[in-house]
Amino acid sequence: MAVGSLPAPDPSAGGVCGSHNGSDLRIAIVTARWNDHLTGRLLDGARRAYDHCSIPHEAVTEVWAPGSFELPLVCQQLAGSGEFDAVIAIGVVVRGETTHYDIVSEAAAVGVREAASSTGVPVIFGVLTTENEDQVLARAGDDDTNKGFEAVVTAVEMATLLRKLPGA
Repeated sequence: MAVGSLPAPDPSAGGVCGSHNGSDLRIAIVTARWNDHLTGRLLDGARRAYDHCSIPHEAVTEVWAPGSFELPLVCQQLAGSGEFDAVIAIGVVVRGETTHYDIVSEAAAVGVREAASSTGVPVIFGVLTTENEDQVLARAGDDDTNKGFEAVVTAVEMATLLRKLPGA
């Protein structure tokens, strides 16, 4: 089943793909406290995806980081622990009047990518980088287009895909 704008995996198309069944996965979600009135909405969406993906709630560890800049280090630690099949970074960076937005956005994106690359564990970038809060709210609703919801589905698909690849 498609989720938001994310099409469902289709094994009949040939090749190897993951699934949206996370019943045997352990997931960590790291959420930035900065802009918590917005990141909380993304986390709510992520929590709704647990049932969609058959993830037992006790198989999810939720961690809070101070801000989006700090997400990569926490994700790196969790991904490298061997305890999780996937890690999700959730944050919100809204453009302001200074270059702070550019610095934090790039550091978060590069850091999350490096955490995944260095550990071999999927680390999903669920950080919204927007011009204003309205753009966040449009992506943090109460349906499956919530980017937190999509991040969990992506994490499950990546974790199940990696299990099927050589070297797993």
